[in-house]
Amino acid sequence: MAVWSNWSGSVRARPAEIARPRTEAELAAIVAQSAKLRVVGAGHSFMPLCETTGTLINLSELEGEIAFNADKSRVWAPAGWSLAKLTAALWEEGVSLINQGDVNPQALAGAIATGTHGTGAALGSLSTTARAFRLMLADGSVVTCSESENAELFQAARLSLGLLGVATRIEIDVIPAYHLEEKIESHHIDAVAERWDEMVASNRHAEFFVFPYGDQAIVKTLNPAPSEGPMKQLNDMDDRAFRVICDLCAAAPMLTPSLQKLIVRPGIRQRRVGPAYQIFPSDRTVRFEEMEYEMPRPAGWPALREAIAWIKSRKLPVTFPFEFRTIAADDIWLSPMSAGPCLSISVHQYAKMPWRDSFAGVEPILRAHGGRPHWAKRHTLTAADVDALYPNAGRFKTVRAAHDPSAKFANAHLASLFVEGA
Repeated sequence: MAVWSNWSGSVRARPAEIARPRTEAELAAIVAQSAKLRVVGAGHSFMPLCETTGTLINLSELEGEIAFNADKSRVWAPAGWSLAKLTAALWEEGVSLINQGDVNPQALAGAIATGTHGTGAALGSLSTTARAFRLMLADGSVVTCSESENAELFQAARLSLGLLGVATRIEIDVIPAYHLEEKIESHHIDAVAERWDEMVASNRHAEFFVFPYGDQAIVKTLNPAPSEGPMKQLNDMDDRAFRVICDLCAAAPMLTPSLQKLIVRPGIRQRRVGPAYQIFPSDRTVRFEEMEYEMPRPAGWPALREAIAWIKSRKLPVTFPFEFRTIAADDIWLSPMSAGPCLSISVHQYAKMPWRDSFAGVEPILRAHGGRPHWAKRHTLTAADVDALYPNAGRFKTVRAAHDPSAKFANAHLASLFVEGA
C-alpha cells in the first residue's frame, strides 16, 4: 500500500491505489469502479483534503491541451496541469492569468477548488476566473457546466473542494501577456500601517511580511511595466540564510526572538522586472505549516496587532512571518471573500517546529474579527460553523448530494462538514 503525504509533511495517508490515468476513458473506469476517491495535485493543501483510504487520482498525465476562444480572452485548460506548466504555455500564446499566488506547483483544478488567490484590491481569487467546467461524475459520466448550462452545478463547482466530481478541463479568463515590476523594501511596521491604504490604492498588488518579534516589515509591490529583457534574478529572495535561522530556532526555540531580528534589516531595497508568470511565483524551499483567514478589510490591522501581541505575550517560538494581503469580493457560494472585500492574514510556522499551540491561540482572534478560513489551510471549522458563516452552504450541499449521493468524493474530513448525517 502506497504512502502519500502533503507538501509540508503534516498530512499522511495510505490510499488503496494511486492512479495516474492517461486518457479520459481510463479515468472513467477508475471513477466508476472506486467506492471512495480523491484527486490530488501538488499536495499544497495543509488540511486533509486529499487524504483517503480509497483511490487517489493524479491528473498530471491526463491527455489534453489548451484551446482558446476566438479573441483569446478565455481558454479551456487541462485541470490537472500545474499552474507552472499552464502559465508557461499561456505565455507562449501571448496571454497571462489575471493574477496568481506566490507559488505555482498546484494543479489548476486544486487551486480553483480551494479558492487560491494572490493579492490585489481589485483582483479576486483564481476561482473568479472560471467560466465553465468539464466534470466527471461519480458514475464516470461527463457533464459540462457554465452560467448558461447546468447553472447550479457551475455555481457550486466554482469552489467545490473536489466534492462534485473530477474536473478534467476548466475554461478560465485570461488577458494579454504582461510584464511586472517587483519592488521589495523594508519599512518599520508602523510606517507601513500609516501608508497601507495609499499603498493598496497606488499599486496593482501590495503585500507585506512581518515577523512577530521583528519591527521591520518586508513590503512587496507589483505593477505592470515594459520588458527590460531577460531576468538576472529568478527568485524574489534567497532563503538559504533563513533556513539556517529556522534550524537554529528548531534546535533552541528560546533563540527565536533574538534571531528573528536579524532576518529583516532596515534599508532593504531591490527591484526586478520580468514576465508576470515568472514574477508572481517564488521558489519556497523552506517548508512550513500555514493557517490563513480572510476578514473584512477594516478588521485586518487590529487582528494582526492582536495576534502578534498574543504570540509575544506567551513567548511562542514562531519562526515564520505573518503575510498580509488584499483580495476583491466575489459571489461564490463557499468563498471566504463572498461577504465583501477582504484582508488576508496568513500565519506560518517552520515545518520542523510545533505549530498547533500557536495556531490554536491565533485562530479565535482571527475568527473574532470576522475571519473565514482559506479551505486548504489549517482551520477548525465544524459543520455548524460552515452553516453559520456561509449563507449559501445549504445550496452547495443540495447540489453535492444530487450529483454524488453516496459521497464517493468526500473523505472523512469533508464529510464531517458537508455531508448530512455523516
